Amino acid sequence: MQPSTAAGNDVDPIIWRAIAGNSVQIPPVGSRVYYFPQGHAEHANSGSPVFLSLAIPPFILCRVLSVRFLADSVTDEAFAKIFLLPINQSDDNDVTINDDDADDDVEKDVVSFVKILTPSDANNGGGFSVPRFCADSIFPRLNFVAEPPVQNLVIRDIHGCIWEFRHIYRGTPRRHLLTTGWSKFVNSKKLVSGDSAVFIRKTRTGELYVGVRRATRGNDICQRWTSTLLRREQTSSAGTGEVRWRTGQGRVATEAVAQAAEMAARGMAFEVSCYPRAGWADFVVRAEIVEASSTMFWTVGTRVKMAMETEDSSRTACFQGTVSSVILPESGPWRGSPWRMLQAFEHGTVYDTALDLRVATEVVVEERTALKQLEFGRLSVVVVI
Repeated sequence: MQPSTAAGNDVDPIIWRAIAGNSVQIPPVGSRVYYFPQGHAEHANSGSPVFLSLAIPPFILCRVLSVRFLADSVTDEAFAKIFLLPINQSDDNDVTINDDDADDDVEKDVVSFVKILTPSDANNGGGFSVPRFCADSIFPRLNFVAEPPVQNLVIRDIHGCIWEFRHIYRGTPRRHLLTTGWSKFVNSKKLVSGDSAVFIRKTRTGELYVGVRRATRGNDICQRWTSTLLRREQTSSAGTGEVRWRTGQGRVATEAVAQAAEMAARGMAFEVSCYPRAGWADFVVRAEIVEASSTMFWTVGTRVKMAMETEDSSRTACFQGTVSSVILPESGPWRGSPWRMLQAFEHGTVYDTALDLRVATEVVVEERTALKQLEFGRLSVVVVI
């Protein structure tokens, strides 16, 4: 299998990462990763159940052959296509690739600001209220001698299409607004209250970009964390060797998930599409992270921390909890699978006690923080949900 080339124009990785968010981790080309078919199935759409062969292992060591940064032609959502080749532990060259430079490039090359749209912002007959920081750090400086201070902005979206907005400073009290052109943008992108607009400026060229992040629909954050959990619906007793799974709301065709899992199990190169979304666990995870976490002795009562980027990317919140159960399947199709083996009670105010934090997490330790803590013998570790 060859990597696809007809999925649209590639997006500048710097712009893609700014729109996708700082918490999104895409493994670099050449790095070792583990592919989790169970996690991939969670990203499938809900049109039909996913059928996966019982012969598919719970996780498969792979090498990243190529990465394409793309944008959905309909929703404008940033997503990536990752081309993977299964490898054997014995054939693997222990090569460590540091992709910290990619994150540094984003911070140095662009300045970005994210705002969650209010009902007024998403009104197709209104304007966009620009936060002061965005106006000062992203947009060109207004001529405040003029009355009123006004300018026309030329901004590209993630596809490279040009949008023109009128930026004005007016009102009582005075505030920054995008007026002419904003309603057209809202209508074209079908934005609603709760979606986010991401404004970006390239520091070297001054070029302006705008991206969107679709809100995760749900009543609260608890539903977002639990909505994607897989539930095994039935195991075929007719000798077909398949397991039927009911999935959450995803972006990937169920047929594509099944095909990728089958090819991976046969040791053939395969391609996966990754849509970064809040509360969704990565199913392609850096090998050193998985291997470090597998050396942990997980027990009930272990204190954990969970780092989570807020929706507007303004900060990274850290929620603390305690492991309430450790479940490693001893039988069935996913025997020995570490995927979502941990359950934890959250100590903060995000989760209600009535929920009992039935959210399960894959056994993945956030490498940069957790390993430092383990070196000093601390109890707290960081897990990714």
